[in-house]
Amino acid sequence: MTNIIDRIGTAPIAAAGLVGGYYVARETGIRPLGGVVLAAAGAAAAQGWYAKGGAATAAALGAIYLGGFGASHPLAKKIGAWPSVLSVAAVAGGASYALVDRL
Repeated sequence: MTNIIDRIGTAPIAAAGLVGGYYVARETGIRPLGGVVLAAAGAAAAQGWYAKGGAATAAALGAIYLGGFGASHPLAKKIGAWPSVLSVAAVAGGASYALVDRL
């Protein structure tokens, strides 16, 4: 029996964590609640990254995920909040697909 990470892949989980975390924080006005969404999705994706790609791949993708979260803030000042979030989600999801899911 496969788990949900195996069925849908890590790329959509990573992208959804970044988009969902932002959405929840924005709509509720409670930034830590958005952080919970971000962390939960990141942890789920990291489990798949580690299982499928090993520790080095999981660490690299975790850095991209967290780096995307950090980079979205200054990027938002240049291109807007939603374009920034969608851009970093695309990068994190794309990297996750390329390094883990397509294998």
